[in-house]
Amino acid sequence: MGRWDHGEGVIELPGGMRVRGRGLRRPTPAGPDPEFGLYLLAERPSIAWPSRWVRWPDFRLPSDRADALDAFREALDRAPHERVEVACGGGRGRTGTALAVIAAMAGVPQREVVAWVRARYHPRAVETPWQARWVRTVDLGR
Repeated sequence: MGRWDHGEGVIELPGGMRVRGRGLRRPTPAGPDPEFGLYLLAERPSIAWPSRWVRWPDFRLPSDRADALDAFREALDRAPHERVEVACGGGRGRTGTALAVIAAMAGVPQREVVAWVRARYHPRAVETPWQARWVRTVDLGR
């Protein structure tokens, strides 16, 4: 089991854990494969490594928000010891939203987490106003 080096789409969470975000419509970044993937799509993907799928239509919120939060927690729990990838089609809205919630679970204050993920991952992460509102108000169950 390994960790991501710094590279395309890799962000470092509080505590030093690293997670890679990416868009599935773009070429796979160079380097090793993920050891666990969290895929945020309307349809179940076909993935070669251990993964979890969250039904999440583009530009919307997850169809089952409790399941999404459980999946984010699983990704965070795996991140200290495994190469965890979070991905959607384009790699910005759904992926950015998930990375923001995962960062909040890791300790970034919710009121700051959208700006935090935009600064560290992609300037257009968390694309819609309802995604941003959900990130700032979701009950993280701490």
